[in-house]
Amino acid sequence: MKQIIAKFIADEQGQDIIEYALIGSFVSLASYLGAGVLGTAYDTWFRDLATAVGVGSAKAKAVK
Repeated sequence: MKQIIAKFIADEQGQDIIEYALIGSFVSLASYLGAGVLGTAYDTWFRDLATAVGVGSAKAKAVK
């Protein structure tokens, strides 16, 4: 029985697959979080741009 357990512990077959799965999950998690942060930054940028266009439009109308 000890030999079976020792052989099971020493067996590294499939270890690479688990490592690749972990790396893939970390990459996907980082991508998800990065996309959320980037989306928030773009939303803020477009809101600021819309405000600037609105202010410029109001000033242009006032010049007439």
